[in-house]
Amino acid sequence: MGVIKRYLQFVKPYRWQIAGTISIGLIKFGIPLLIPLLLKYVVDDIIGATTLSIDEKTNELFTIMGIFLFVFIVLRPPIEYYRQYYAQWVGSRVLYDIRNHLFDHIQRLGLKYYANTRAGEIISRVINDVEQTKNFVITGLMNVWLDMATIVIAAIIMFTMDVPLTLVSLVLFPLYALAVKHFYSKLRHLTRVRSQALAEVQGHLHERVQGISVIRSFAIEDHEQVQFDKQNRNFLQKAIDHTSWNAKTFAIVNTITDVAPLLVILYAGYQVVQENLTVGTMIAFVGYIERLYNPLRRLINSSTTLTQAIASMDRVFEFIDEPYDIVDKKGAIECESVQGNISFDDVSFAYDEQEEPVLKHVNLDIKRGQSVAFVGMSGGGKSTLISLIPRFYDVTEGSLLIDNVNIKDYDVRSLRNQIGIVLQDTVLFSDSILENILLGKPGATKEEVIEAAKAANAHDFIMKFPEGYDTKVGERGVKLSGGQKQRISIARVFLKNPPILIFDEATSALDLESEHFIQEALEKLAKDRTTFIVAHRLSTITHVDKIVHIEHGEVVEIGTHEELMKQKGHYYDLFSVQQLDTLN
Repeated sequence: MGVIKRYLQFVKPYRWQIAGTISIGLIKFGIPLLIPLLLKYVVDDIIGATTLSIDEKTNELFTIMGIFLFVFIVLRPPIEYYRQYYAQWVGSRVLYDIRNHLFDHIQRLGLKYYANTRAGEIISRVINDVEQTKNFVITGLMNVWLDMATIVIAAIIMFTMDVPLTLVSLVLFPLYALAVKHFYSKLRHLTRVRSQALAEVQGHLHERVQGISVIRSFAIEDHEQVQFDKQNRNFLQKAIDHTSWNAKTFAIVNTITDVAPLLVILYAGYQVVQENLTVGTMIAFVGYIERLYNPLRRLINSSTTLTQAIASMDRVFEFIDEPYDIVDKKGAIECESVQGNISFDDVSFAYDEQEEPVLKHVNLDIKRGQSVAFVGMSGGGKSTLISLIPRFYDVTEGSLLIDNVNIKDYDVRSLRNQIGIVLQDTVLFSDSILENILLGKPGATKEEVIEAAKAANAHDFIMKFPEGYDTKVGERGVKLSGGQKQRISIARVFLKNPPILIFDEATSALDLESEHFIQEALEKLAKDRTTFIVAHRLSTITHVDKIVHIEHGEVVEIGTHEELMKQKGHYYDLFSVQQLDTLN
């Protein structure tokens, strides 16, 4: 029940609206309970009355029916409207709050989690599973109580009419309770398994939609159809298992609720024949049997719905319980007025405690305004090293200092506010160019955006689009070239204007013309800032203050381009090979 307690924390702010909705619902459900009493009155006290004349019977009938028509035509519709409206309103508000909470959680999770989890599965939990939990609010917190109240009120009315007949009506209730307890524990498990299978289909589909160009270019549509069929068939099997058990549950439980009215009709009919019961009372009882067992059947449906909702809650809270890799320590300080002096003090790092360290005992000292390039073979640890600066990962051993303060002492968001990053794989959102640049400083004016775009050599190509800065770039910037996307990402950093810059192979995948524009923008951006560059093309970093050569997670050489060339070591060999490749 722990999962329900946790869910109720999201429901708690709306407890008064729920109470009001239930109150309105009691009136809505209570009104139809008068119908069997009306039938009894009409049959016994009007039709069966021996002391009334035909005119008196007619007047009595029209009077009582006029009252009931007024109740059902004038009073009941607005009651029904407000009950439905507030029930859905509360459910939607709770889902809104949960999704906001989940999105905040998504933004706090570490990169390690995303490296091991497919985006489609996360989306499935935020959309599908959260939507399923809405049924707990509407059904579990409102309809179930209303149905139970209806059963209690109907039973009380029946007891006032005939106690033995009421006991016959309720005799199968214990069997119903046992059946529900037996069937629904497994149904919850099957629902959870089905939801996971659906999330896997969604994750697979999300990846394939993103990689449709690869599928087309390799002409592997038939292969991918087979792969998708495996995922889809797995979900089909889990869905059928769930459906089979669900159908079995309904078959057993509905049989119990269908037999009960037959017992009542048998006993009531016998009592009427024996003249121990009036016909009106028998008719009223049959009417109340419907009022008693219709809510009970709805409770069966509710049990299924609630089981599915609770299984979805399990998955939602399992996701919420994913731990954060990076957390602020108690009393973390704001990272403000950064000078840009950065020191790596015997830093080692491993992605997992059981794995070999990716970085080993790195010692570096970078002064304010210096530019530092990291070079070496792929997989040597260059990108990992710079990812420690904004605390995408935390160092395993040693310490990383900014202005002589351990970065773990800083509030992580304020730390990242001081750092501008340009990656090789530029990520743009499917908004306008303006909105994508504004990510660097969301409150900036359009004039500031244009200045940043000009500084990034992006303004001219932006203005060639018919809609200029309002041009939609498509998912991940698909409508732009690699060089155009990169210049927009640089404009973001210009707009942010941070004291520390990180360029992770920002020009390695571009043509020469684009590289020229971007190199010019990067040099302008790096002026008077502490700059870290991961470089593939060594010709682009000969001007930097310090070059750090990293192999197998260790620093093997440090110096300027001229100093390292004179040493004729690893850097010299790498640079010479690249120069030969260029000449060839």
